[in-house]
Amino acid sequence: MTQAPTPTADTVRRLVRSLLKDGVADSAGPEVRPASPGAEPATWWVGTRHVLRLAPDRAAALRQRRELRLRDLVRPHVPVAVPTSVAHGEWASGLTYTLDTKVPGEAGAQHDVSAVGEADLAGLLTGLREIPVRQAETLGVPRAAPRSLEALRRSAEHAAGRLAAADEFDAARMRQLTQPAAVQLAAQPGTAVLVHHALTADHLVVSADGRVRGVLGWADTVVGDPAEDIAGLALAVGSPAAVRAATLAGYGARPCLRGLWLARCDAVAHLADRLDGKGEAPLSLLRAQLRHAWEAILLERVTELREDDGEEGL
Repeated sequence: MTQAPTPTADTVRRLVRSLLKDGVADSAGPEVRPASPGAEPATWWVGTRHVLRLAPDRAAALRQRRELRLRDLVRPHVPVAVPTSVAHGEWASGLTYTLDTKVPGEAGAQHDVSAVGEADLAGLLTGLREIPVRQAETLGVPRAAPRSLEALRRSAEHAAGRLAAADEFDAARMRQLTQPAAVQLAAQPGTAVLVHHALTADHLVVSADGRVRGVLGWADTVVGDPAEDIAGLALAVGSPAAVRAATLAGYGARPCLRGLWLARCDAVAHLADRLDGKGEAPLSLLRAQLRHAWEAILLERVTELREDDGEEGL
């Protein structure tokens, strides 16, 4: 099998010059630089107004083609900006690119999300739930089975012990999620919706006033468990903000608590794995996610879930 080429700054510059001929006066071409540490060679800032994303292999190219169609489907349904492609095609045989306009704002970690920003997130969750699942699947969006919270709980308990030994976490906190509670918070049949599935701080574009202006990173979107997006928001912006946004979007106690515990178990497991030498995520990021996930929320005072989640108050 032929190895895919590795794009360089010169590769990117030549491609961009061919795409932005009318806007490039300097013979040296526009400034290009990796979008973030470690983003090279896949994602590049192009000047101040564009970002170029290069698919490094054919599987990524398939996801990128699907993402372009999906963004057009999602855009009318959500109150936040979704990236727009000004040019797309192949940068090498079978390998795609998209040149997107930059969404104004900064990564979510740079600013706290305000109350109005939580309403923006609620609008995002509402819009995703309203998109017909069958329409998304027509575009090739895959289905993802809900994760077992009980299996995740058992794994996280072992990870919490490793974190406790490293003085990173109080393992006793995991006792809040009992085996009966994990079973009770299992995903309910017939609740699958369009799920962004990667609502990380890097994919939330937040302005200085705390508004969520845009959402990036739609390549991993699936039809699945809405609690996964609640969990992503809990890791990115904190559990209270995530649950308030989900509640504003009409989600009841069960999916909110399920999302909370997905986030908590994930945060414990990911930090423990990183301390064991697995993965490359910065420890500062994983520790921040652990803090965010374990922020207390009022909903945890609810001790019994009604059959009709829509009537469960906070």
